[in-house]
Amino acid sequence: MNMYQQDSFWNSFKRGFYRMPAVIRTLIAINVIVFIFQAFFGGIQIGGQTLNRFIVNWFGFDPHLGTAITQPWRFVTYMFLHGSGFHLLFNMLWLWWMGRAVEEGLGPRSFAVIFFGAGIGGAVFHIALSFLYGTSMVIGASGAVFGVMVAFAYMYPTMPIMLFLLPPIQARYVVAGLIVFDVLFIGAGDNVARLVHLGGAGIGYLLVKAHYSGVDLSKFVRPIERIWNPELSKSFSSSKKKEKRKKKNKNMYSVSDVEILDEEEVSDLDEILEKISKHGYDGLTSEEKKRLFDLSKRN
Repeated sequence: MNMYQQDSFWNSFKRGFYRMPAVIRTLIAINVIVFIFQAFFGGIQIGGQTLNRFIVNWFGFDPHLGTAITQPWRFVTYMFLHGSGFHLLFNMLWLWWMGRAVEEGLGPRSFAVIFFGAGIGGAVFHIALSFLYGTSMVIGASGAVFGVMVAFAYMYPTMPIMLFLLPPIQARYVVAGLIVFDVLFIGAGDNVARLVHLGGAGIGYLLVKAHYSGVDLSKFVRPIERIWNPELSKSFSSSKKKEKRKKKNKNMYSVSDVEILDEEEVSDLDEILEKISKHGYDGLTSEEKKRLFDLSKRN
């Protein structure tokens, strides 16, 4: 009976884990694995210092401009290091709570651009103002998570958020309150990288706004994908050629302020929707996304 319960718990955990959106699942897994590794092996001595200190010294973000330029990997690696279990827990909970809807709404590639863009942007913002607030080492995914939270508030501003012992509060007010809190406590000496939070929030806002203005954020990820999967490049090129070969029919019929699509346009829309169902929104080419946007405005 006890073995059955353990098996059921493990299977339930696996099912829940694999139901998470792909990028969030990967980010949480990496962060947890790194933290567990540090917890078990961080006390090992290496050259007169602990392994944890060695990891932070080489992979945490150092806002000194010279170090940032000569050791650029720090702009990414610092997001996967956390100083305590609570630090990790709260970052991953916020990422899970708000990030799921963002990734499902934008697609995995665009979501990844927002997450890493916010994390890197937060680090750059910290460098820019470090002459005012100091240059202490920074670790944690908070800047990237703030960017995701801002994207969520932009996409679902009135979504109610349940906080402990408080009535439901709209997402835009929750996120705005957290940002104001960071602004008020900049330079408080509490060892919290508030500049990184604010920079990440700003970049998250700019990126999600750019997405809804028609910018294809996924184009920043595709070249990286093609490095290990050249077939994606061939598929992308053939899709573009196919799109160019299509003839456009501009004959439309209007009923009141609703336009009716002709047969060719309906066929185009069906093809695009079928591609989305198989590969997600990020699987569309820039031309297909523009075509979908143009057709959606007529409904």
